[in-house]
Amino acid sequence: MRVALLSGGVGGARFARGLQAVLDPGGLTVIGNVGDDVEVLGLYVSPDLDSILYTLAELNDEERGWGRAGETWQALAAAAAWGGEDWFRLGDLDLGLHLVRTQGLRAGEPLSSVTARLAKAAGLATRILPATNDPLRTRVVTPAGTFGFQEWFVARRHQDEVDDVIFAGAGDATPAPAVLAALAEADAVVIAPSNPYVSIAPILAVEDIRLAIVGRAVPCVGVSPLVGGRAVKGPADRMLSRMAGGTTPRHLTDCYKGLIDALVIDHADAPAEADVPLIVTSTLMTDADAAATLARTVLESVS
Repeated sequence: MRVALLSGGVGGARFARGLQAVLDPGGLTVIGNVGDDVEVLGLYVSPDLDSILYTLAELNDEERGWGRAGETWQALAAAAAWGGEDWFRLGDLDLGLHLVRTQGLRAGEPLSSVTARLAKAAGLATRILPATNDPLRTRVVTPAGTFGFQEWFVARRHQDEVDDVIFAGAGDATPAPAVLAALAEADAVVIAPSNPYVSIAPILAVEDIRLAIVGRAVPCVGVSPLVGGRAVKGPADRMLSRMAGGTTPRHLTDCYKGLIDALVIDHADAPAEADVPLIVTSTLMTDADAAATLARTVLESVS
């Protein structure tokens, strides 16, 4: 079975690991969000693609929830001592990946090609594709002003409530090579348990990707990022409450109108009503086994 997964960061990455565990090698293609990408100290950082890569390669820090296991920050401390910015936590191990990526991009290599090289170096059979190679950046509109995603999320600790989300560059962005083919060749399309506004919407803001999913000939299933109406991690519940009016499964399916055929929700959010069938299971991915169990449930719903 071939699955195309639309994914953001930590929650999506953990679910991707579950799918990778239960599918045949090479059966999974992850289409990742690049709206969070940012340049820090001259290095090109792609946080969601990195979270996916590290998690699939078993290099991630499970306890902290982001970055590399065994990470240290001596280089960042040294940069700060010389007056450099240190608001974005670039770890010593993490720097190696960013250096390789930045070198490739400056040499004219597209992000998709660099990402494929990194995945190969990590020994992955799973394909990781950026949604687009073109500049596409998420900007968050709040009562305090409009901020780039990382400024709002990291520097301001996502404390500002969100009134709107803008995807700068989306109008000119085209899918990265192999993205449309992955969607066309998939036996199922899955939307990961990621924030619908800042993790999945930037992918769907690339018009040809959205149109490919709307016109699909295979099932498309979403997985809720909420448990009991609350986000497992991050501000998804606060954003849904303010922008959609609530955190029920119906509020979530409204974010994916015309895109999904079913939504997988946690027992804590049932019973509920929505415009598509609801599949009730345990969605909390406490470990790799739980992620694999959730992945099997999702695959059974589309088989």
